Amino acid sequence: MATPHFDLESATDAMVEIVSGIGADDLTAATPSPGVTVRDLLFHTIGFSEAFRQGATKEGIGRSAPPEQAPDADLPDGWGELITTQLKALAEAWRDPAAWEGDTEVGGVTAPAPAMAGFALNEVVMHSWDLARATGRRFEPADKDVAVLLEQFRDTPREGVPGLFGPVIEVPADASDWERLLGLTGRDPHRQA
Repeated sequence: MATPHFDLESATDAMVEIVSGIGADDLTAATPSPGVTVRDLLFHTIGFSEAFRQGATKEGIGRSAPPEQAPDADLPDGWGELITTQLKALAEAWRDPAAWEGDTEVGGVTAPAPAMAGFALNEVVMHSWDLARATGRRFEPADKDVAVLLEQFRDTPREGVPGLFGPVIEVPADASDWERLLGLTGRDPHRQA
């Protein structure tokens, strides 16, 4: 049986803290992603947290679908509690050694389970930063999470990855690992929303 390569709990806990501070007045705020509001990103979080949980349990194999744009609707009642519950379930699902075995499917894409766990970590960490920037909060991920993501995305093409990341943003030679990761994922470490 495979051994989990890393744990998502520090990242999911940090995102829960950020989401818990978001109020109704924040929902229309712009995020660092062009054309994406806090509300849109919260809808995305509801979707990806469940999709990657199903990737861990293998429930999504043969039935997952690409993510949809945020609907033109209000967030569901209790969205903060829903996101909290789903993020905790996401972290717990990837603690099962069986989650790390073989291939799995998320969003209509099949990949080795360890790579999907990395994509899940990426979604949580990067969107935590996006939400924090959009709402005037600070976010600093755990060094261990940054190390995992730097390893996974070190060969990101300069032009970015359409649908995932914009073009790589150059950062100074003395940039921190976190700033380098932000740049690799097309985010300007010093940009406000």
